[in-house]
Amino acid sequence: MHALRRAQRRSRLRRPAALAAVAAATLAATLLAPSASAGPAPAAALAAAPDIPVANVKAHLAQLQSIATANGGNRAHGRAGYKASVDYVKAKLDAAGYTTALKTFTYNGATGYNLIADWPGGDASHTVMAGSHLDSVTGGPGINDNGSGSAGILEVALAVSRAGLQPTKHLRFGWWGAEEYGMVGSKNYVNSLSSTDRSSIEAYLNFDMIGSPNPGYFVYDDDTKLDNLFKTYFSGIGVATEPETEGDGRSDHAPFKNAGIPVGGLFSGADYTKTSAQASKWGGTAGQAFDRCYHASCDTSANIDDTALDRMSDAIAHAVWTLGTESAPPPGKVFENTTAVAIPDAGAAVTSSITVSGVAGNAPAALQVGVDIKHTWRGDLVIDLVAPDGSSYRLKNSSSNDSADNVITTYTVNASSEVANGTWKLKVQDVAAQDTGTIAGWKLTF
Repeated sequence: MHALRRAQRRSRLRRPAALAAVAAATLAATLLAPSASAGPAPAAALAAAPDIPVANVKAHLAQLQSIATANGGNRAHGRAGYKASVDYVKAKLDAAGYTTALKTFTYNGATGYNLIADWPGGDASHTVMAGSHLDSVTGGPGINDNGSGSAGILEVALAVSRAGLQPTKHLRFGWWGAEEYGMVGSKNYVNSLSSTDRSSIEAYLNFDMIGSPNPGYFVYDDDTKLDNLFKTYFSGIGVATEPETEGDGRSDHAPFKNAGIPVGGLFSGADYTKTSAQASKWGGTAGQAFDRCYHASCDTSANIDDTALDRMSDAIAHAVWTLGTESAPPPGKVFENTTAVAIPDAGAAVTSSITVSGVAGNAPAALQVGVDIKHTWRGDLVIDLVAPDGSSYRLKNSSSNDSADNVITTYTVNASSEVANGTWKLKVQDVAAQDTGTIAGWKLTF
């Protein structure tokens, strides 16, 4: 995990087969409920994901420990231990039938590496991606942070191969470099994607520290569907969870989230202190950090809770199997405008228009408004959707706390009272000085 720090929580117990079946049935029932946003899942999704042997995950951690020991005690960006770690993971995936690619970038004068692995098949326009940073800090081998997440998704990827899984959606896995310097590798990857590539990723799942020795069970709460998927799984095996909120923006999910991609994930805790209530709920030691060896030389293969590692790895498999085998939503009618429109600094509002035709009746209650605005300080921006009759729907308010750049996301608008056909407008105004931007494009999906 990135050095700015991140959140924590935890628990114990192995998943027996009976509980796994209960979890699978509960999860399937939840995802098949009429209100599920992704639509009904096929029969294949009802099959439980395979149990992920924790011994296999620990064997990968032992290899990463050996690599660190042989390379100055760490696996940090720009060091020989990191490249050796990438080579180890890549060899396993190549042998399992994945299409792998090393993506290079430069940071602090050193070459960095992202490893991307694609499982053949599945609809590439509906991609499910799991990722984890593979680098450590320079001060230790980084076995929990983040060998644990890297080993967990590696073993799930290998389980996909062993099962000969034929997913309906495309499966992709990523191992990121230079996360400890501020998510450098994952930012580089997301920035390299075209708008089409970005929109094809339906979910990005991040796993950064999943075997903390005094563990918590924290679920990213950035996306309702993905949040519920993990919470339902853990409820099915009798493990309580808490939202992972303190780590927002501090691991590799952040670049994906900022690009408008739905994100989810799991976390077992870093250097925050476990409370008495959490210890009562999950076991472990109150008043002690979730990981006392966070970013330290003692983050070795001895710095792992096997139960947490096992449960988290099984949960990753459940997510990959469930999301990867559900039906893709039916295609809608898409109308797009890619003509660039400059946004005046602290000036009048500008608009970009889309003329919709051939759509019967009113717009849907879940009209999708995809926005791609390049801007140096998005907190200055006020964004509205204007319907053909002049009705206005606020998409985004200005905020002095919204300090990131760009607005690349999809908004959902209840426009069911509006006639679909006609000219719709995206209205954008920069309300404060010193920053510039452009509407690069936008689209409506009915």
